[in-house]
Amino acid sequence: MPVALQLLVFCLAAAVSLATSYLLVTRLERIGERLGLSEALLGMVAALAADAPEITSAITALAQHQQKVGAGVIIGSNVFNLAALLGLGGIVAGSIALHRKVVTLGGVIALWVAAVCLVTTTGTIPPAAGLVAVLAVLVPYLVLLGAGAGRLHRLPVARRWESWLAVAISEEEQELEEIIHPPHGRRRDVFLAAGALVVVVAASVVMERTGTSVGTHFGVPQIVTGGVVLAAVTSLPNAVAAVYLAARGRGAAMLSTTLNSNALNVTAGLLLPASITGLGPPSVHAVLIAVWYLVLTAAALAFVFRDGGVRRATGAFIVGSYLVFLGSLLATAHSGAPGPGLTVIPLLVVGVAGLAGLARRPDRAARRAAGGQPEGLSQPGDGPPTGPPGGASRGQPGDGPPTGASTTSDDSKS
Repeated sequence: MPVALQLLVFCLAAAVSLATSYLLVTRLERIGERLGLSEALLGMVAALAADAPEITSAITALAQHQQKVGAGVIIGSNVFNLAALLGLGGIVAGSIALHRKVVTLGGVIALWVAAVCLVTTTGTIPPAAGLVAVLAVLVPYLVLLGAGAGRLHRLPVARRWESWLAVAISEEEQELEEIIHPPHGRRRDVFLAAGALVVVVAASVVMERTGTSVGTHFGVPQIVTGGVVLAAVTSLPNAVAAVYLAARGRGAAMLSTTLNSNALNVTAGLLLPASITGLGPPSVHAVLIAVWYLVLTAAALAFVFRDGGVRRATGAFIVGSYLVFLGSLLATAHSGAPGPGLTVIPLLVVGVAGLAGLARRPDRAARRAAGGQPEGLSQPGDGPPTGPPGGASRGQPGDGPPTGASTTSDDSKS
């Protein structure tokens, strides 16, 4: 097939895959609503459906023993998500207020997944062991989200953690309500979701194959094809949606969306298929991307926790760090053994800049005066009231759920 035609097919397949993934997300949300899933679990379902293009592309590459492309798509997509969803969203919004308990709960999972991804990529542990390690924390997390704040008492959770988790899950659901409000699903939504899934998978396979072929024709390294081109293309719809919501003061759900999407990417798109096909010998470039993924995740969470949200300066730091990462990867892509000047030094520069930024704690009053706080959220970093969780309505940020009631309000659905 002529390279011009391959390029055209790549663009068409990407457009079909990304457009159909939106249909898949909306229909799965409706099905989840019909099944009575909590907002938090609906958020995970939506994130998994939105990740279908990159997950399918990665699985296709790994099945073809193109480990650099497969690993690059997933890990590169995660780095891009941090820059586009959190970084660019923060720049556009100016200030996005978040609850610190949500940051802590999601952040612990995100850091664990990123760390396991790194040690697996380096070959320290096999992919199957990495998959078990991730599922060991991800499955309980999903169970907690599925139970919701109102049903935690049914789970074997220590009493001292129950109230804290109830508040954290309730606050996460409150943030997700801004973007997740599906109508009640019908039978046709099941068929539409199944059909959309088939189309997304088929289009993503074509996109990966033609993209890799075009890259090979022009001498583009596989790690660039996967970690930059496919990673960015498959993540563009999420980035556009994040900027759209942030510009309208509805960006509070972006943190949970980003962290959940990245965790599911690593689990379903890298560790699960690699447990079957293998990751091959460790690649210095795949390891480089994994290091950046962990470093940027830790830095973003540190700033967000300190400030109780995403400020414009934090967003600029994350986007700037991504550009440094991009320059480092492109500069070393053609080298089999890149030196520290183009790998370690850029990481150190970003690390020092991040530590310097964290050392300059902004004035709390200035943060609150910055504006851009989403409607219905508490002031950045505010915790729950001192009263019992069951004594307040769900509308108050930081409050626990009413006793014996689910935290999902039917009135919030459209």
